[in-house]
Amino acid sequence: MRRWLALLVAATTSVVLIALLVPMALLIRAVAENGAMSRATATAEFVAVAVGTPDLTLAVQQAGRPVTVFLPGGGTVGGPAPRSDAVRLASTGRSVTAAAPGGREVLVSAQTLEGTAVIRVFVPDTELTKGVREAWLALLVLGLALVVLGIVLADRLALAVTRPVDGLARVSHRLAGGDLSARAELGGPPEVRSVALALNHLAGRIDDLLAAERESVADLSHRLRTPLTGLRLDAESLCDPEERARVQSRVDALQRAVSTVITDARRRSAGRDACDAAAVVRERVRFWSVLAEDQGRDVSLALSDAPLPVAVGAEELAACVDALLGNVFAHTAEGVPMAVRLGPHDAGALLVVEDAGPGFDPALLERGTSGGGSTGLGLDIARRTAASSGGGLTVSTAAGGGARVEVVLATSVPEARR
Repeated sequence: MRRWLALLVAATTSVVLIALLVPMALLIRAVAENGAMSRATATAEFVAVAVGTPDLTLAVQQAGRPVTVFLPGGGTVGGPAPRSDAVRLASTGRSVTAAAPGGREVLVSAQTLEGTAVIRVFVPDTELTKGVREAWLALLVLGLALVVLGIVLADRLALAVTRPVDGLARVSHRLAGGDLSARAELGGPPEVRSVALALNHLAGRIDDLLAAERESVADLSHRLRTPLTGLRLDAESLCDPEERARVQSRVDALQRAVSTVITDARRRSAGRDACDAAAVVRERVRFWSVLAEDQGRDVSLALSDAPLPVAVGAEELAACVDALLGNVFAHTAEGVPMAVRLGPHDAGALLVVEDAGPGFDPALLERGTSGGGSTGLGLDIARRTAASSGGGLTVSTAAGGGARVEVVLATSVPEARR
């Protein structure tokens, strides 16, 4: 856009300058010619006054330019010059201006007692065009300067328009990538400011809708989990073992379906926030330590003293930690020790959860796959949480033969993921 505006202004300015400067250049040349001819005519009239007097020779010498006086008797005074047709025409009593080789000649007639004398003043081409080239060069420089100035002003004007538009594009890309805190700056022409206001209003509206959806998801969680818990208790109170097992399997299937719906809804509605991973992990380990103490588990905790900011919301990271620790409690026997370590990483932070249990198959990373009759969503939740920040999750065997889960949490989401 800036290039097109610059070309448009350059073309427009050039046309205007050509329409203005060409007539001005012709006028300058005409003024120079008229000035030279006027000076030559004044010289001829000055000499004409002395025709027929003894001062004629002195007047010709004082003229300061080539002057020839054709006397009535055929003689001449001054520089030699041919007796052209224009001279013969001027001898009839008329003042004539005619072209001559190398310039022009001004012929003025003067009456004497012997007849008509003709005073010829020669004006060379150099005098006719004196100062014209310099004036034309000045006009050319002025025209080029005006064109350059117009292009510079057009570029500044285009920049004032394109810069806010580029800002709007960047904000729209950030919003599309999930950064709902992005807002456009109000600048540029009124139309661009109107678009920026509309974009900011749209971003605010999206933020409000997502907040409302998160609240709805939270309400849905409580409303669905409570009756499920009651249903499970009712199933456990059944006396018939087969009937109890059948009902419990149905309850488990329903719980898996509900957990899937709630997890997906939370993931869609969660904003791209940031949090201190050290604070979140410390709080969740403290929460699970109560259950670990009841089961006689030894919990080893190693956290970084410095804050570790990551591109994951605190609630989302807490759900990830709960899923990993919940797997340890669900799939290892009571009294099995576990270790939780969190430290800095090249991408941001590295969370490691280890246990001394039997370990598990890496195929459990597949969503919905479980090795202990659970929903199979724990590791998938952790993997998606790591991926949402730009990191990843790996599963391996710990040094003692148990399970080792490494979660890399990045400090910023790469543009490709946005």
